[in-house]
Amino acid sequence: MNRWKDWGAFWLLGLIWGSSFLWIHVAVQEIGPFMLVALRVLIGALGLALVAAVARPALPRTPRTYLAMAVLGLINTALPFVLISWGETRIPSSLASILNGTVPLFTILIAHVALHDDRITLPRVLGLAVGFAGVVVLLSKDLEPGTIHASLLGQGAVILAAVSYAGASVFARTQIRNLAPLASAMLPLIAADLFMWLALPVFESPVRFPRLPLTWVALVWLGLLGSCIAYLLYFHLIRQWGPTRSTMVTYVFPVVGLILGILFLNEHADWRLMAGSALIVAGIGVVNWRPRRAAVQSAAK
Repeated sequence: MNRWKDWGAFWLLGLIWGSSFLWIHVAVQEIGPFMLVALRVLIGALGLALVAAVARPALPRTPRTYLAMAVLGLINTALPFVLISWGETRIPSSLASILNGTVPLFTILIAHVALHDDRITLPRVLGLAVGFAGVVVLLSKDLEPGTIHASLLGQGAVILAAVSYAGASVFARTQIRNLAPLASAMLPLIAADLFMWLALPVFESPVRFPRLPLTWVALVWLGLLGSCIAYLLYFHLIRQWGPTRSTMVTYVFPVVGLILGILFLNEHADWRLMAGSALIVAGIGVVNWRPRRAAVQSAAK
């Protein structure tokens, strides 16, 4: 039962975060990236606070843990959210999603150095390579000569966000082992929002609040689903699977983006959708595959 629950969380997280690039693109048409992230995280933090008021999770008692939560809020939320939002003012959302797909590649390197139970193995390297190849195939149309009108700075910002996410996933595994997923999600989000409101008047002056209804729809979606619910799912997976397997969810993003394009933007499916999706599923399967004997031994421990 737990296995199916974890896989359900994985695919739901992929669906939620996979469509975030579309909504970020909608919001940055009216407001700046710092305002976008400040409001998005505020809505997400309020949602988690309401859940916490009902669930009453156990909160950490040591200052060191709260400091770790603040660091996590900076490197897993505030910094990468701003970098991706800023990057999408200069590059297409589809290109941002493929660059964000490098998170597992950075994670497997950082985890190998920092964690004793998340080492590089040949199946993992093979699975990550196959999955990333699927991402490239899915978005190869956007990478053809003459079709990219992207700023190198925008691409660099999204890649830096991927590095930040990778480091944060490993940091979270080492610092929040004994915390409930709700506390792990809520406290860093509160810290991130404090960082954002302090940074907002420094980096975006004059401060402009959104006025268009569609922008508010994007912010509510990004806040309640993309931050509140998604963080609960993400920290659950970090505890259950570890950072390397959990960050494989970024490979689902381009598939979601293409499906949304077909449904809402009248885009047509082609061979890239079929081939890329197959490679991504294969890559996820290889990374998560364990021989039957190893699985039985692990369950017996």
